Amino acid sequence: MSDRQPTIVLVHGAFAESASWNGVIERLGAAYDVVAAANPLRSLAGDAAYVRDVMAGVGGPVVLVGHSYGGMVITQAATDDPSVRALVYVNAFAPDTGESALALSAKFPGSTLAETLVQYPVSTGGNEVAIGQDAYHRQFVADVSADEAALMARTQRPITEQALGDGLSGDPAWRSLPSWFVFGDADMNIPVAAHRFMAERANPRGQRELPGGSHAMAAARPSEVAETIIEAVRGVGG
Repeated sequence: MSDRQPTIVLVHGAFAESASWNGVIERLGAAYDVVAAANPLRSLAGDAAYVRDVMAGVGGPVVLVGHSYGGMVITQAATDDPSVRALVYVNAFAPDTGESALALSAKFPGSTLAETLVQYPVSTGGNEVAIGQDAYHRQFVADVSADEAALMARTQRPITEQALGDGLSGDPAWRSLPSWFVFGDADMNIPVAAHRFMAERANPRGQRELPGGSHAMAAARPSEVAETIIEAVRGVGG
């Protein structure tokens, strides 16, 4: 195993984009190598393959950090990859074999995401979905300013229905790798009961629940997210 400090690879989820990690990156500072991947949001298998390409480009040990659907992707991408040292779930899905983002978000009551979505067909088949701009602030990131939420709404990346419905293949990486969880109790996309359920079964080394935290934790609570990531890096010897 390399003694090199792991590179932190940040993977955004649906309705966000790589710049949503900017506040976290600023707080991590120059002491850490960080890459924010541009998650394609097309299919779980394809998105995970892309993240594995990013890891190959890093060329050393990594800590994978996923937000929302990005948790699906890092769980799939880390399978049987010896470069991954730890997983960090930021208001993220931590699926077991066969579970999808859609199934996990519906496992407990409370999500109001479906009623805020707009959809349209894509040329490759099926539909992709985005959060309507008038609903974005309240639904996705209620604890930032209206101006910041409006900017995020305009730069959000839609996700295909296929990606949301794809189930995890193989054993979940959190079963064999150390994990950390940070989530908010005011998440309107993924009910907090689902976050607690996923964290409990993963038996993480660290778990942090933030009162009043919205779904877009990286934008709204970057300090707490960065602190959790630093704990993970230090916890695996970085």
